[in-house]
Amino acid sequence: MKTKSYPYRFMLLLLIILSVSCKEQGTKQTEQYSDVLWYEQPAETWMQALPVGNGRLGAMVFGNPQHERIQLNEDSMWPGGPDWGDSKGNKDDLELLRDLLKKGEAHEVDKLIVERFSYKSVLRSHQTMGDLYIDFPNAKDVENYKRSLNLNDAVASTHYTADGKAYSQKVFASAADDVLVIALETEANAGMDFNLRLDRPEDNGHKTVTVSNPSEHEISMKGMVTQYGGKKMNEPFPIDYGVKFETRLKVKNTSGTVEAKDGMLMLKGVKKAILIVAGATSFYHEDYVAQNDNTLEKVNAKSFEVLLEGHKTDYKQYYDRVELDLGDRALDSIPTDKRLVRIKEGHDDADLAAKLFKYGRYLLISSSRQGTNPANLQGIWNHHIQAPWNADYHLNINLQMNYWPAEVTNLSEMHEPLFDFSDRLLERGKITAKEQYGMDGAMMHHATDLWAPAWMRAAQPYWGAWIHGGGWLAQHYWEHYSFTKDEDFLRERAYPYMKAIAQFYTNWLVWDEAAEKWVSTPETSPENSYTAKDGKPAAISYGAAMGHQIINEVFDHVLKAAEVLNIDDDFTKEVKAKKDNLFPGVVVGKDGRILEWNDDYDEPEKGHRHMSHLYALHPSNQITKAHPEAFEAAQKTIDYRLQHGGAGTGWSRAWMINFNARLLDPAAAEDNIRKFFQISIADNLFDEHPPFQIDGNFGYTAGVAELLLQSHEGFIRLLPALPSNWKTGNVSGLKARGNVEVDMVWEAGVLKKVGLLSREDQKVTIKYAGKTVDVDLHANQKLWLDGMLNSVQ
Repeated sequence: MKTKSYPYRFMLLLLIILSVSCKEQGTKQTEQYSDVLWYEQPAETWMQALPVGNGRLGAMVFGNPQHERIQLNEDSMWPGGPDWGDSKGNKDDLELLRDLLKKGEAHEVDKLIVERFSYKSVLRSHQTMGDLYIDFPNAKDVENYKRSLNLNDAVASTHYTADGKAYSQKVFASAADDVLVIALETEANAGMDFNLRLDRPEDNGHKTVTVSNPSEHEISMKGMVTQYGGKKMNEPFPIDYGVKFETRLKVKNTSGTVEAKDGMLMLKGVKKAILIVAGATSFYHEDYVAQNDNTLEKVNAKSFEVLLEGHKTDYKQYYDRVELDLGDRALDSIPTDKRLVRIKEGHDDADLAAKLFKYGRYLLISSSRQGTNPANLQGIWNHHIQAPWNADYHLNINLQMNYWPAEVTNLSEMHEPLFDFSDRLLERGKITAKEQYGMDGAMMHHATDLWAPAWMRAAQPYWGAWIHGGGWLAQHYWEHYSFTKDEDFLRERAYPYMKAIAQFYTNWLVWDEAAEKWVSTPETSPENSYTAKDGKPAAISYGAAMGHQIINEVFDHVLKAAEVLNIDDDFTKEVKAKKDNLFPGVVVGKDGRILEWNDDYDEPEKGHRHMSHLYALHPSNQITKAHPEAFEAAQKTIDYRLQHGGAGTGWSRAWMINFNARLLDPAAAEDNIRKFFQISIADNLFDEHPPFQIDGNFGYTAGVAELLLQSHEGFIRLLPALPSNWKTGNVSGLKARGNVEVDMVWEAGVLKKVGLLSREDQKVTIKYAGKTVDVDLHANQKLWLDGMLNSVQ
């Protein structure tokens, strides 16, 4: 394919000026820009393709004008079922391990904890739904090519000319109509000739789908998700059953002809065609074929314009809540991949930093909607039959990181799939706790999947033996309440979940006579190891910082929730008593760093990617500036990790940006943002772990919000860690705890004005540049303050 460059400067610099009247401060002028990722060539690899999604149904668009590939995804495409049991081992096994640990037999414990409790290596993966191919047999040389993704309206577009005539493709995933829509159009008098086909990769030599033509305008692809290369207990375990599905393609054309043959559609002389893709599975619908019938029938009479408008209206109600402008808009004239090259060469690009923030919000809206499954390790975008790490749900940071931006960037609704899934997980976690450990309440190990098992998996204890997946998820219930002040949610969902996790912890803790404290044992610090007395690496320890930090937080949130709900019973009394005597999760060692384990061990891997013992700093709020010794120790801990090569993976670097924000360190944040772009961002702006994991995108977006606004200390801190290369900018719509929306404008690094909007009457404390003020907010009335935090009338 030959391509020629085209001057897009004028198109890319178009902007719409919106005038917003604010009676509290006069007239405020803001600018809404078109946030577009764009490229001068088609995607050659999957990591260059552009994602669209409606929460459940998604696609990766390559934009090839001759042989287009649109890779399809659906969030319930999983093999197997909820039939592998709930536990392995029993309470006697646990007591044996505890006794061995007391005797210093760490290596024996490492071995036995896997043998007695773990399902060992498990291969059971989320999978692709297949591919739609659009082949143009008479394709001509292409000129003026442009491929783009508009974040403002969630439409992926391809435009080009051939023989002087314009051609276009537009793709979007509509949550309003639950379909993927592709519009192909040309102004060429002869129209377009192209063929359509659906296909799906084989599973270890096994055919996975059958393709047919239900009508002259349709293709049906039916199958069942299997995993013939599956694994369980470290052994091959072919899985020949799973979720059943149908992908249905329907064509609507206004000219030319359509012929159905051998599961394909051949179109000739078509000037405009609308391709509608519906996908349904047995996970959501017993009769998934009938569901596709209903979906397509509902959209059949709708024009492309009506479908597009419904999609935009639905999407923009969420996306438009937040706007961030950091300047450098002139760089929009440069293709996105070339802007990434500029950053790698040492140039700043504040606008691309803002776009990556917005991209994270776009991805969350597109991969997590009410009624869907939560975003997995790859969101919903996965072209594998056997994905890296199963594209499942890792609970030792990854799933939680996916949802860090949900509340602060004003996307609380996108948080709901996490709670729906966690509630399912809780029920199986209760069985695991009882059968495996003989304890009340609920617990979850480090990873799970669509079927919500809580059992231990992994052939190594370093990650598999971790017991705090449920405890970390509990934080999200409390945070959702903290940001929304939804007392019904607290009563009906958050408190029951947190109570079940706290019940397990009250059973799990053991009394340490020497320390006179409650200790969590056996423990791990996720994926890290310490040097045992014999000089060899060990995983299992007698207490670890992260475990005690999470337990302390769960107990704290249970007690706070109980206070709001007027609950005072024997259970809350037990929680308070054990919290008051819990081994501290934050202990400063002799070298000034926070200890990762109860004892001051050396580490074989000093630059480990996990910073688990800083959970108390972020995402928790147990280390703040109000605790100067721990605050300083957290910084020393980070410095030590980075000196030894830490934060090498994408998600780890994103977590580091959040740490920098909490430590009020804008220079370090600026440096880590630069490194994140230089090392961890692909051409399509997906995070490279490597390979692709979407958590880095979400962690980055949360980190940017933390640099601009913090509310975890009981007050609102404005511009706490503004990078120096974001000198002038504005943001609107960020959320603070207490259900307060915050707008800010700053120039030359100095706050000029701030707007606060509360949904209820309340008093809030604001801090900026060493000044603290208390302000009264009245329900639904925006209050404007100037940079000195004085009221502006």
